[in-house]
Amino acid sequence: MRSFEELSKEFIAKFNGRHFPASPASLYEPAEYFLRLGGKRIRPVICLMGNELFDEIIQDTYSLAIAIELFHNFTLIHDDIMDKAPIRRGMATVHEKYNEPTALLSGDVMLVVAYNYINKIRSPQIHQVIHLFNKTAMQVCEGQQMDMDYEKISELSLSDYLQMIELKTSVLLAASLQMGAILGGAGEGNQKHLYEFGKNLGLAFQIQDDYLDAFGDPAKFGKQIGGDILSNKKTFLLVKAMETATSPQKKEMIELTRSNSPDKVKRMLSIFKACGVDEAAKILKEKYIESAYQHLEDILVLSKRKDPLKQLAQMLVHREY
Repeated sequence: MRSFEELSKEFIAKFNGRHFPASPASLYEPAEYFLRLGGKRIRPVICLMGNELFDEIIQDTYSLAIAIELFHNFTLIHDDIMDKAPIRRGMATVHEKYNEPTALLSGDVMLVVAYNYINKIRSPQIHQVIHLFNKTAMQVCEGQQMDMDYEKISELSLSDYLQMIELKTSVLLAASLQMGAILGGAGEGNQKHLYEFGKNLGLAFQIQDDYLDAFGDPAKFGKQIGGDILSNKKTFLLVKAMETATSPQKKEMIELTRSNSPDKVKRMLSIFKACGVDEAAKILKEKYIESAYQHLEDILVLSKRKDPLKQLAQMLVHREY
């Protein structure tokens, strides 16, 4: 079983290069531009890891991994439009560099090409893979819609927030692992534990992402610090602060979400610190990581084969970018 870093180099070597025709350039160049921005390529690589946990990686899994990465980037292009985000991975987002209609179409065509790669799969398990891929794609859309819906309300329960990030972020990590395991010949029990490992890891990953958006180093994070605050997104930090804040603090937070004050981010971060939600985020993150490790432990393969997944989990939840 190879490390994430080893498989990442292998995947990137296969993934780099054009995925779209040259013409019309006005449609395909923005899509190629976005892919050239890079990224951690976590989802496709853990798909490969899900396969290799049980058997040698087959060619079908490389096709699936490319499809997963294209699907993920399709969601990011559209998310950036919805979030009005100016920066992604330290560079201008597609709608910012080009325009919104072009960004929409470039995202759409990226999804179509993702299905072209799925169509290359020859495994007898292809229908099981497509079912999980499509189910997950719908869940990601549900999570994004919840995210937008929740921007319009002042208070949100922690359970609603966690359901939203499970759909928007966690299920794709979980399904990437399980789809790789399906092609690797894993049994249903092992598939279930691997999915739950990925789901809990995804929850921890998103809570860390929320934390970094507010308290990260912009030079390392590659995105606008306080972007979630500016767009009034419901993050763990905001939801938890609303639960624990005093009446004056809560009133100020509600007022800030309704304003475009130039010191909006600074004032909101001050309340977050006063409510201790930065520490609460770290505690909840560790809870999910422990749950993820338990499911990984319950997978019936040699323990040493699981080490790369443990190392990856540590890297994801303690990252600074």
